[in-house]
Amino acid sequence: MQNILFIGLGNMGAPMAANLLKHGHQLTVSDLNPEAVAKLTGQGAQQAEDLKQAAAHADAVISMLPAGKHVKSIYMGEDGLFKHLKKETLVIDCSTIATAEALELATEAQKFGLRFLDAPVSGGISGAAAGTLSFIVGGSKQDFEAAKPLFELMGKNIFHAGENGAGQTAKICNNMLLAVLMTATSEAIALGVKNGLDPKILSDIMAASSGGNWVLDRYNPYPGVMENSPASNGYKNGFMSALMLKDLNIAESNAAAAGLATPMGAAATKLYRELAEKGKEDLDFSAVISLYDEKII
Repeated sequence: MQNILFIGLGNMGAPMAANLLKHGHQLTVSDLNPEAVAKLTGQGAQQAEDLKQAAAHADAVISMLPAGKHVKSIYMGEDGLFKHLKKETLVIDCSTIATAEALELATEAQKFGLRFLDAPVSGGISGAAAGTLSFIVGGSKQDFEAAKPLFELMGKNIFHAGENGAGQTAKICNNMLLAVLMTATSEAIALGVKNGLDPKILSDIMAASSGGNWVLDRYNPYPGVMENSPASNGYKNGFMSALMLKDLNIAESNAAAAGLATPMGAAATKLYRELAEKGKEDLDFSAVISLYDEKII
């Protein structure tokens, strides 16, 4: 049994933390939302009244935060947690941040004798709740193996992508592709509907044909086609469009630094930026279909 400090109890972090509790770990939790904290303490977790003190007693720290600035503030601020953790503590950041930020965090962690892994996830809220997430991990092989038992309590597919930063690079490649699939699938469905086709029948046809993809199989963007999809729930409780735009911007910056043109990724970025400008950034990323038919939302 390990004493784990879990920071960030949002849509993804809360169910991940709950799965650790179910498997008997001692869990101390921290979040700015008192309701999220209360829900986890109701399941047996302890609240981190003093984050620095909680860090000092932790065997491992897991963070799931919105952006790189939040991660760096927690760990590398003027009195950040890196200064309060025991040497050899395993620090696992599951946020999706820029590769350069992950490398900066890893370098700083090493100065304090800490073990750092960037471990962004894929699989959405349903995967977090079911414990079937994919973890895409960057860091040393030794640290990866040490953390793997924890990943296996929260996820199903555990990948060691390479050294520090590799997890974040692989994740933004995945999310850029996902955004392209979502925008292209939305475009195709919208075209069919405009021409009088039933969206479910069209989706079934494409899913069984050469246009089949993960969006059609698991995350249809058209309301009513899939009962449990965010599209059938007012585009709520999913992966926010604002976060997809953040990830696309990270991918765009990474591509620029690598000297690689990514025209499909750029097109998806433009669409999600337009969605944000329309005030829909808090809706699930499948809400991009509303750019083709505003009557949907």
